[in-house]
Amino acid sequence: MIAAHVAALEAKTGTQVVAAVVGKADSYPEAPWKAFALGAGGGALATVIWQLILADWPTEIAQAGDVLVILGSGAFFALLTVLYLPFARLFVDRERRDVEVSQFAESLFFRRGLDRTRGRVGILLLVSLFERKVLILADEGFDGRIGAEDWSVLTRRMTLLLRRGTTASALRAGLDAMVALLLERGYYAIGADNELQDVLDMTAGR
Repeated sequence: MIAAHVAALEAKTGTQVVAAVVGKADSYPEAPWKAFALGAGGGALATVIWQLILADWPTEIAQAGDVLVILGSGAFFALLTVLYLPFARLFVDRERRDVEVSQFAESLFFRRGLDRTRGRVGILLLVSLFERKVLILADEGFDGRIGAEDWSVLTRRMTLLLRRGTTASALRAGLDAMVALLLERGYYAIGADNELQDVLDMTAGR
């Protein structure tokens, strides 16, 4: 369905568009470790409070139990970052997420040859699910007619839809809005062939 939307957009506007969906822009290895530290700290605090309530000095067996509680709490929090992405997102600050998505998008733009289309009218539409971020990169063929703020309007709209609905609905709405913008700014079909793979589903990676 998304491939059909992209093909229709290209047929109407003469541009070359790649829509990509990625699970994560980076592995964020710090997230499990930060979660482990938080869980272990919480477990240690809980054991101290419990001992204060009992007003009893722990035996060696009790101490071993406390260690298990502390390590178990840390391991549980670390595992939760793997199983539940919204929890993992808490341990990666927004600025780092934004930087990683930007770097990933730039790399993908060049790897997929979007800088080498006829007329320099390549567009990458990237949706990164973990970061809940949408990014559009456009080649120099749009300079002077479509500016950064024009693309930002589209990405903001898609980001809102991504948080409220499904990825597919956000992509369809974004592509429809992109068609309207391109036609409004004078990009009409010029009979060019499709030069690139239109849709990339990269959610199984990274």
